[in-house]
Amino acid sequence: MPETESAARPSARALAYGRIRDDIIAGRSAPGSLLSENELAAALGVSRQPVREALLLIAQEGLVEVRPQSGTYVTRIDPDRVREAQFIREAIELTSLAACSTPSEDEEGMLRELIARQRTASDRDEFYPLDEDFHRALLGLAGHSNAWAAVSAAKGHLDRARYVGMSATRSVQDYVDDHERVVDALAAGETDAAIDALRQHLRFVFADLEAVRAQHPELFDGPDPARTGRPSRR
Repeated sequence: MPETESAARPSARALAYGRIRDDIIAGRSAPGSLLSENELAAALGVSRQPVREALLLIAQEGLVEVRPQSGTYVTRIDPDRVREAQFIREAIELTSLAACSTPSEDEEGMLRELIARQRTASDRDEFYPLDEDFHRALLGLAGHSNAWAAVSAAKGHLDRARYVGMSATRSVQDYVDDHERVVDALAAGETDAAIDALRQHLRFVFADLEAVRAQHPELFDGPDPARTGRPSRR
């Protein structure tokens, strides 16, 4: 049965949500900047209502702050939220990987194909969506694809830190090497080694976070951790 036009197309709110959130994650909407509902609606070709609804959803993730009588502003990256999201992501992805058996030939081929596509990525803009596809596919190996929604809902600030930090301490291809080590271990039936490789891969975000924060403190919330010992919670 063919898809209806409404089923094939995202809703105006979903379109607005995806575009606005992507611009925040990628830094095209800078921390502290004011988001105009009218300008966003015009740029997206939708009415103000779906934009307003999308901004409220994004506010729940802590990516924007709605200030009465003032407007909606992009928040700065909160290191505490980054760490919390990393904890959630690591718990879900490693637990899922522990439940995996050796991938089938088709499953391994799918993962290898994703890695091959990542090898052609010349920068973080090309690599980032392919990285998301790979981690979603890993969850799918143990039948936990739906858990990606829970990961995504928790990791707005983590995504921002990962995006701005990508290439700060390592090259894009270093991350692809990480992915290949995970798949090599899985294909060899070495689940524990795959888990260790994935854990190390996910935790590089902390080194990236501190490297970028030292270079661009204006992107981050709270005082300088070098002076306080740890970032503050809002």
